[in-house]
Formats: sequence, structure tokens, C-alpha cells
Amino acid sequence: MEEEGNPATGGPSVSKDSAVEGTGETARPKKRKGIWKGLLQSFAAAIAGSAITLAAADQMDLFHPDSSAKDSSEASQKASVSTSGGNSSLSVDQLSTTGSTVADIVEKTSKAIVGVVNLSKQNQRFPGETLERENGSGSGFIYKAAKGEAYIVTNHHVIDNADKIEVSLYNGKVLTAELVGSDELTDLAVLKIKGNFDITPLSFGDSDQLRVGDPVLAIGNPLGLELSRTVTQGIVSGVNRSITVGTSLGSWDVDVIQTDAAINPGNSGGPLINLSGKVVGITSLKISQNGVEGLGFAIPSNQVVKIVNELMEKGQVVRPYLGVGLAGINEIPPYYQESLAGDVSEGAVVLSVDETSPAAKAGIQVKDIIVSIDGKKVKDADELRKYLYNETSPGDTVTIKFYRDGQLRSVKVKLASTEERSNE
Repeated sequence: MEEEGNPATGGPSVSKDSAVEGTGETARPKKRKGIWKGLLQSFAAAIAGSAITLAAADQMDLFHPDSSAKDSSEASQKASVSTSGGNSSLSVDQLSTTGSTVADIVEKTSKAIVGVVNLSKQNQRFPGETLERENGSGSGFIYKAAKGEAYIVTNHHVIDNADKIEVSLYNGKVLTAELVGSDELTDLAVLKIKGNFDITPLSFGDSDQLRVGDPVLAIGNPLGLELSRTVTQGIVSGVNRSITVGTSLGSWDVDVIQTDAAINPGNSGGPLINLSGKVVGITSLKISQNGVEGLGFAIPSNQVVKIVNELMEKGQVVRPYLGVGLAGINEIPPYYQESLAGDVSEGAVVLSVDETSPAAKAGIQVKDIIVSIDGKKVKDADELRKYLYNETSPGDTVTIKFYRDGQLRSVKVKLASTEERSNE
């Protein structure tokens, strides 16, 4: 934000008309000098001036036509500026104009930005008649294009529960997209559209290199496609932030980049771009409260690349699978807590067990209260889930302790994978 400058206060302002005012002297006519003396002085001054000019021209290579081309090839030039005393000079660096401006970056990247529309089908009164209803819209960008196909990154919550996904290109063309894969916990999804596109895909930068204060641009479709490819500018306000978000699987901690670039509904899934034109994040959410401004968050590009590659390969993010439905004791209605938990005040209550799951094979049952895993205390369902997803891998064997009918028990469970479950 530009600040208005204050007027100078170090000295009086001098106008052209006041140069001889206030001197206290009376102007007197000067005596006329001899005409020959004046001509000789003028001739001597002319000769001296010509000599100085020739010497300066030789030093500046004015008579060498190749010198100007040589000088202009330099990104930065220096000029010497004499001070009023004539005894010293200041070295002035002229700023290079060869770097990309914000407008240049936007021009190069905006074609790859797309609008993403989430549609659902609604049955009408007459059999076989359905209508499509828009559930919401967001943003995305093309990051890969080859062999008549283009791939798009967006947020999971933009396309969640969609019966149909439409993508709007920069030229107004609307295409139906195929969902390649999505992951709710990281809030990322990959879409595919078919066709030949005159669009340069965006490339990813290294989000680990971001520093607080780095300038960034957010490009997306705030409030819908009517304001498509809106550009906002800001800085990186914070790195390595962790915020808790709610998902259908429970709360989850997400690592994010904080920015003050304006992010509004509809920006979700759009890129956060550095001044090299590289994607360093995916704009995902903001804090909306009275009195709160400039708190937007983006998923770091290094995390995005890892998840996108897995979605492209497997259609999902493979995680350890225990096979139980859980709730924290504090989520159980009070009139059930005493009969269910007794003196146990913390833990994860088993609400359901998949019949063929690792938990079922280990003997875990509904109403068991899990209180630790591998010696780590479990306060609620979210803590158990975070430990499984962050600290273990499919195929690992874990030790789970739980209460059943007031007695503490322990079992070993060999974890499966979410990929195996989806193939059942």
C-alpha cells in the first residue's frame, strides 16, 4: 500500500521570481568594457569550451559508433552526478527494466486458470425427467497437457458429492470433466478434460523456499464465473502454519501458507503464484469473522505435488486402515457415558466395526473404549486417526489398549490399506 509523502520541512521554498529579492543591495549600472577586450575573452572561452567538449567526447566514446550498443546491453548502468561543490560525485544505478511485471506474469498464466462448477441431478415430477442444479463453483488450473488431454488441480470441497463437473476455459468454452481422484483430508482433487488446447500449463515452484514478505498473486473466480480470472496481490504472511479443519472423518490439522492476498468464495482451488510465475500454493480457505481481514490460506505446492502424483497413479491417497467407526467419549450423550465408560474420562469409543477389517480380526468390538496405541495416550477419535495416518503405514502392526466392561485389555493389530478396502 502506498503512503502519501509529507512535504519537505528542511528549508524555505524558493520560487524562480524571488532570486534577487531581500538582498539589501542596490543595483548599479556597470562600466562598459572595451570592445576588443570583450571579443578576445569570448574567443578564448570558445576555444576552451571546444577543447573540453572534445576531451569529454573522446572519454565517452562518442566518436565510436559501437559503444552505444555495448552500453545498452548492460542491465544496469551508472551515471556520475556532481554535487554543488564540484569536488565529489554520487554513483547512481539505473534500474533494469528487463524483469517481468505483474501484468506480464498474469498474461502468461491466466489462460491456464479454469472455473469449476459442481452440479447435481434433481428428479422432477415426471418419470425420467431430471434437471441439473449448481451446488457451487470454484477455481482450478491446468498443470499438465498431453495427447489430447489436460489435467486440472482443484480443491476436494469444490467437487465433493458432484454428479457432474463442468470446467470453464478462458475462451468461454465449457467442458465436462472426469474426476481422476480426490482426497478429503488434504482437500485436493485432480480432474481431466479431453481436447487439444492452446494453453501453456502452469508449473510448480518450491514452497519450501518461500519467505515471509515474498510477494504473491492469487488468481481465481471469486463469487462465481462472472468475475473469472480475478487477480489479487499480497505477500506471504506466514509459513509452516497449521490450522484445524472439519472433515467427514473428523477434525484434521492442515499445514498451510498464510497470505493477505484477497481470497473469496470461488477462489478455492486457484493457484497462489510467485513473481516467477510458478505455483507455490493452492488457495483453499480463509478466516471469515467480524473484524478479521487478510487471513487467507493456501496448501503448499510441495505437498500438492506429492498428493497429485498419488491421485494420478492410484486415484486416491493410500493410508493405513483399521476398520472402525469412532467417537470421543465427550461426544457421547451424558446419560450414556456413565454406563458405557464408567470411570474412563478420555478415549475413543468404537461405534462400528467392519466385518472383514483388521480390527474385527483382532477381536475389537462395538462399545470398546480405545485409550492408547503403541503406548501413546488417546484422548479422542481425532488423536487416534492422526496417529494412524501420520505415524504408521499399511502393513504395520500396532498395539492397541482398550477398556471393555471396565477391564483394560490389549491386542496387536496388523493394519491394512485404504486401497485394499476400496478393492473389496
